[in-house]
Amino acid sequence: MSMMMPRSKYSTEGLQMGWRWFRSSAWARHFSLVADIHVGIVPNLLEELGHVNEKQIPARLQAAVQQMMRYEMGGDATPLLSCASESPTTTTKASSSTLPLDDIIQLCLGDFGWAQFFQSSVVSLAMLFDAQQTFISVFTDLYPAWHYTDTTTTHDDDICQLPKNSWAWDMPPDVSIVSEWSLECAGSFITGLPASSFFLGCLAGGLILATLADSSMGRKNMLLLSCLLMSLSGLLLTAISSNIWMYSALRFISGFGRASIGTSALVLSTELVGKRWRGQVGIIGFVDFMLGFLSLPAIAYLNRGSSWRSLYLWTCVPSLFYCVLVGFFVHESPRWLFLRGRKHKFVSTLKSLAGNHNSTDRLNYYLAITNIGEDHNKVGHDHDLYSAIKTLLIEKTWAMRRLLAVMGVGFGIGMVYYGMPLGLRSLRFNLYASVALNALSELPASLATSFLIERLDRKASVLGFSVLSGVCSILLMLMMMTRSTYSTEGLQMGVELVSFFSVGTAFDVLLIYTLELFPTCVRNSAMSMVRQALVLGGVFSPVVVSASGSVSYGVFGVIIGLCGLLVIFLPETRGLALCDTMDEEEQKSKERAAAASTSLV
Repeated sequence: MSMMMPRSKYSTEGLQMGWRWFRSSAWARHFSLVADIHVGIVPNLLEELGHVNEKQIPARLQAAVQQMMRYEMGGDATPLLSCASESPTTTTKASSSTLPLDDIIQLCLGDFGWAQFFQSSVVSLAMLFDAQQTFISVFTDLYPAWHYTDTTTTHDDDICQLPKNSWAWDMPPDVSIVSEWSLECAGSFITGLPASSFFLGCLAGGLILATLADSSMGRKNMLLLSCLLMSLSGLLLTAISSNIWMYSALRFISGFGRASIGTSALVLSTELVGKRWRGQVGIIGFVDFMLGFLSLPAIAYLNRGSSWRSLYLWTCVPSLFYCVLVGFFVHESPRWLFLRGRKHKFVSTLKSLAGNHNSTDRLNYYLAITNIGEDHNKVGHDHDLYSAIKTLLIEKTWAMRRLLAVMGVGFGIGMVYYGMPLGLRSLRFNLYASVALNALSELPASLATSFLIERLDRKASVLGFSVLSGVCSILLMLMMMTRSTYSTEGLQMGVELVSFFSVGTAFDVLLIYTLELFPTCVRNSAMSMVRQALVLGGVFSPVVVSASGSVSYGVFGVIIGLCGLLVIFLPETRGLALCDTMDEEEQKSKERAAAASTSLV
């Protein structure tokens, strides 16, 4: 280790004694990393080590390192070591504290590198398959077009009032479950049952699998299990479904597996990067979801006239290959590993994500000379399957209020978001084009989220876009009820797109908002509960669309407008650091409330 030391400023005796001890200890290896960055600490360090008791040396070194870390994280540039006359008690207190976990990860990972980009991109790709299975019923369960075969028969728009031999489907019967199983007169409950069963499966899967990602399984294993279950059930569905009941049961299983994909993918992708890039990485998943949604009309158009089963094959087989990719190449969340007490795995994961020698050495020496893990590792060991939900709903009333409010908002957003694509059948507009346009609207929604996430408050964003979506939905209902001419159908489609864009943006912001509302120890569980509220809205949307037709848009508008108002009961989180424990979140909330009260006075 080369260094420049101005000998005139330090006593020769102190330098010699400190240097001899420093050269013979393991500390020299760790401090060699930062000698070039912090050349000023070495003379101070040697001078001080030459005048203190040997037992005090580790405490002084720890204090120096932690001050140096704060300096590198952008803190003040105060001297990195206390002066020789400073009391040992003060130094010991300084050394016993550790940096927040967010700062440790940010410091070790540094800037957003290729390793982090690859990991986040692979994890977020799960959202593509999530979108495909979520909206696939738009094409597999559609009501096909038909035509008259008997010109002598009185024309009637109600197919159920016509003799069976007086009409026929335009396409082969196996293009849809409705035509294959003769469900044209089955009623709104039966025709909407498969889609509702899928969302019911999502609801059940979310409740049962909700805390496994926070407790025993972790984010990666939960993501892998969910994708496998969703894909395999989809393939099984194509092979053995012979009636609406078996089909609905398998759709329920598919939804059960799909339940945790979005939550695990979003949480894992954001926890694989430093806090500086968390919001931007979250957008990758939303873009992948849009691509999955957009791929559906393309696949359906290319397979038009083919069996609805082929659509499941085209979407489920690639998902199986994705599971292999996740199993072999994706890392577990370092935050989850740390809170579960798996320090060695935590260190090795950060080394892999750091992607450069400097960050790896920095992590090595910081972990070696500080007490990282001794306090934090206690967090997370006491979480059994449902302890996180118990904490959220029973033990912490402030967490319960937050959870209920954000779930209420999610219910309204979910009903509109999942219901509007199903309602496209009632518009006299090309189905492939309208679904593609809705999917494309996800892109500006994701871009808007990326732009707004650093500029506008979370509360204002969610409320504003929810109200805008509600107003446009009600306006669309009024336009459809007036039976306007064909020339205004383009305008109807435009209003529908604005409504869907708005609810999509509110959806994206709400998920990021939820990430910031809850600490690490229950974050995945809280995200799961909010997503279940979104899915619960989706359970009702197929029935609303089947029973109400064009009026369903008015129902959607009223629901999302009322539910969006619940956001006023939530705290603002923009620009705030994430917390790791419930006590830490509670304490910071009290401090912010006290500061707000003081500012008002």
